Amino acid sequence: MSDFNVNAARAQRLETLGRAWTFELDGAVFELPTELTRATARKLRDLDDNDVDGLLRLLLGETQYARFDEHEITVQDIAALLEAYGTETRLGLEDD
Repeated sequence: MSDFNVNAARAQRLETLGRAWTFELDGAVFELPTELTRATARKLRDLDDNDVDGLLRLLLGETQYARFDEHEITVQDIAALLEAYGTETRLGLEDD
């Protein structure tokens, strides 16, 4: 028997957080993942620190990003969104 079971821990996290974290913008609902794959983490690492659109495109996916891009949103709105997302999912994507 091992000291830590990755699958059990993942199941517990997903039970607590769910598979997606949602936010609303102008009546439209969008979903962000509560877990990131290693491949996604590598792509995030490769983004420029100021590439907000690249970050959102990667997290939302192309289809959702196209819908999201139709809305007028400020950098401050995005910062607040990423702070809430990072806090609630413990992913820590918000700027320090």
